[in-house]
Amino acid sequence: MTQTRKHVPLVDLAAQYAQIRPDIDAAIQRVLDRTSFILGDEVEQFESAFASHVGAAGAVGVSSGTAALQLALRALGVGQGDEVITTAHTFIATAEAISNVGARPVFADIDPASYNIDPAQVEALITDRTRAIIPVHLYGQPADLVAIMEIAARRGLAVIEDAAQAHGAEIGDRRCGSIGNLACFSFYPGKNLGAYGDAGAVTGNDAVLLDRVRLLRDHGRTTKYEHVEIGFAERIDALQAAVLSAKLPYLEDWTEARRRHARRYDELLAGAGVETPRETAGTRHVYHLYVVRASNRDGLLAHLKGEGIGAGIHYPIPLHRQPAYVGLGYGDVSLPHTERAAAAVLSLPIFPELSGEQVEWIARAVRAFAA
Repeated sequence: MTQTRKHVPLVDLAAQYAQIRPDIDAAIQRVLDRTSFILGDEVEQFESAFASHVGAAGAVGVSSGTAALQLALRALGVGQGDEVITTAHTFIATAEAISNVGARPVFADIDPASYNIDPAQVEALITDRTRAIIPVHLYGQPADLVAIMEIAARRGLAVIEDAAQAHGAEIGDRRCGSIGNLACFSFYPGKNLGAYGDAGAVTGNDAVLLDRVRLLRDHGRTTKYEHVEIGFAERIDALQAAVLSAKLPYLEDWTEARRRHARRYDELLAGAGVETPRETAGTRHVYHLYVVRASNRDGLLAHLKGEGIGAGIHYPIPLHRQPAYVGLGYGDVSLPHTERAAAAVLSLPIFPELSGEQVEWIARAVRAFAA
């Protein structure tokens, strides 16, 4: 049944649930029947399936994408006095995790075409305190990991992929999440693969690093009452693992639906006064968000909301301009491409269940504003 055109949300989780309700209900009931809510079979089965999907040797389920980043940094030994280079054009969790392990985020500017961290800027910021690089595969578009991994190998640095928005994204014949030393995923409900609450995962190919993440997520314990180091309570819930296991078989179809909607937007918005996204050659963009640039972004946003279209902004305030980081001495940092993007980007609704009619209606509304 086609949804009403009177309102289109940025993402429609109710429509997704309606399509796979029997699978979700059965998964939740299975956990309730077993009354095994912490770790256990459900978590192990999801970890195995997700690692296979990513193309990584292993996955460790954790409580959120933020926890994944913090645990990955700790597993790599990043801490007090270290520097980690990342982007300011992202959600605060990326930098927050660096700060929370005692290290200092160093912000590199972005490539204005992809919105991802610019490898040339990364190289220029490396010091003797730099320990790691965290590229973000923003909006579902893979960062330039070929260049970043080459820099990291040459300079002796670790790479942690922030793949929170890049489930199923690809660089050549490899998937994001299988390339860096470790990679971090978020399963926040609105993600391409979303739980019904907070959840995340760390993936990678180094068994020693993954075992350390596994140890840290569960109080540093080796047996029920033996703890070999101070850890954290950052485990994924069995209920969330079961929900994610039920959704994972649908992820490829959902991704292709997103890509079809993106191609249709590209066609309909040509000459509409906005700059549409570009898929970097040799990559697979999974369109967690469909982000355009507009010279009068705020006016366009108000127009679309007036038409009942749930557009949004990701992200209006770069991290080096956030009060939390200005107060830590980042006020003089200048990132011109990041700042220009933050003032111009606008996310249009994109989710697998979006209808062709809705895509056309949204595009007409954008064109009407331009006219």
